[in-house]
Amino acid sequence: MPALQSSIDAVRIAAAAADRVKAGDIVAFDVSDLLAITEIMMIASASNERQVLAVAEEVEKDLYLKARLSPRSREGLTEGQWVLLDYGDFVIHVMHQESRDYYGLERLWRDRPVVALELEHPEES
Repeated sequence: MPALQSSIDAVRIAAAAADRVKAGDIVAFDVSDLLAITEIMMIASASNERQVLAVAEEVEKDLYLKARLSPRSREGLTEGQWVLLDYGDFVIHVMHQESRDYYGLERLWRDRPVVALELEHPEES
């Protein structure tokens, strides 16, 4: 069963927030038929620790203001290399570009359907 529209809409809010603060290579995968714990995994990159934290903060702010959603848990705020925001139905990964290259999360979900994020500047993501 594909991801619920409410999850897709929330991830689009998150992606737009990340895009607005210049996150790069923003992508989301529908993992609903692969994982029982969540529906969508979104990944965004940032060029330094400060930007990783700024992107995560902007995503969290917009999801709260526009959808009244708060993360169930947040990880990685101290290091600023990889921030994980767990919203239950979807998970947001904001990663320093070096960490993203090293861990290669996309390879875990490369065979999953990509969620159309409808970004204003998709060529820059």
